[in-house]
Amino acid sequence: MTNWMPNPTTLSRPAYLALAEQFARAIESGALPAAARLMPHRKLADALGLSVQTVSRAYDELIRRGLVTGEVGRGSFVLGPGAEARQPYLPERPGEVIDLSILKPVVEAMHLDRMREGFAWLAENLAAPSALSFRPNMVMPYHRAVAADWLGRHGIPAEANGIALTNGATPAITAAIMAVVPAGSGLASAALTHHTIKPLCGYLGLHLEGVGMDDNGMLPAALDEIARKGLIRAVYMQPNVINPLARMTPADRRAELVEVARRHDLAIIENDILNMMIPDRATPFAALAPERTLHICGFSKITVPGMRMAYLHAPPRYATSVANRHLVANWMATPPMADLLSHWVKDGTVADLATWQARAMAERHVVAAQVLGRLMPACHGNSLHIWMRLPEGWAEEAFVGQARLQGVAVAAGSAFRATEKGRREAIRVSLGSTRADELRRGLQILGDMLTDVPEALLPTI
Repeated sequence: MTNWMPNPTTLSRPAYLALAEQFARAIESGALPAAARLMPHRKLADALGLSVQTVSRAYDELIRRGLVTGEVGRGSFVLGPGAEARQPYLPERPGEVIDLSILKPVVEAMHLDRMREGFAWLAENLAAPSALSFRPNMVMPYHRAVAADWLGRHGIPAEANGIALTNGATPAITAAIMAVVPAGSGLASAALTHHTIKPLCGYLGLHLEGVGMDDNGMLPAALDEIARKGLIRAVYMQPNVINPLARMTPADRRAELVEVARRHDLAIIENDILNMMIPDRATPFAALAPERTLHICGFSKITVPGMRMAYLHAPPRYATSVANRHLVANWMATPPMADLLSHWVKDGTVADLATWQARAMAERHVVAAQVLGRLMPACHGNSLHIWMRLPEGWAEEAFVGQARLQGVAVAAGSAFRATEKGRREAIRVSLGSTRADELRRGLQILGDMLTDVPEALLPTI
């Protein structure tokens, strides 16, 4: 607990913003160091003569700015002024930086042409309900039917009335978690997971359990041990290459995890956003355990970043809960984009772009292997990124900072950790976020850093 205290006599209105500003300045100056635990809401409110609501809103503002993290049952902790290293990507791209921090597919002029052609098609074919209706049931039934057919053709048994179209995978993840994990209960995920899972659980008041894993994914015995405690209600999975390690969970491991989920009656949330882009993908959890799996299939990573749409399919047990949670959080996906997605699904554009992307990522992996040599980690050959463990002596925040000084942005492993247990320093490196020549230069800089003796590069004046 820190000794620094805000000054209540200088608070202007609105008080919560003024209080947040005092904290922000203290963090920037070092008066509140990284990892410092902030006073509990009520204790600080009593000390300053403020309402608990004012303090809570100030803490929420600090979390929104990325200066503080809140952990259920533990409290609020300072991330520090250099919290950028804990974010999985740069909020904006400076012109001189080779940005390998954000997870993006390879894009070329062809992708912009496809979007322009798609919008031209929309201009000619936009239906009145898509432009004028507020009622999801006036717009979405056709798109649910298209989605059910498409999912079925790709190995995911689906009923149209169990499908919610969402504006990308993140709203789908949110709706799925809200539907199957009641407030105050718990969600399990692999120790390395999607970067939004930990903050989302904090915002929703959920307990997050990081499950032990190996190179093949989550360990069934570790999930069983956690499930026996009786707190978790669901398990979040990323089995098909989009996980931080960029690996495929093998079929036998999936079968064992399904057995554990059935034994403890856990819902399975399956993030399968690369889906058909992975030619050798294993049987999805949605096919292995259709009675309990909520399946998410996205399109922005396999087609064009602007196609921010996803299919969230829930079995009958959870279909109403998913529909209700999506309704209150998002109402419905943007109807014209749903129109365009259905058009692309039916005319083959989605399949063409996904096949193109798979080839493009395979070519990027060849570049990475050529540049990194023995440093190239084991991963799937169509993944959008690689996960690089750092040698002894490097802390990942320091490595990320030094890479930035040398003109390369990467993501620190801390953004993806559900637990610190078994921590190994690592970085995530995107292979599709920039041109091939920039990727080659950026990887060469990273390779040189990894083979050099770990030492901070002095800044120049």
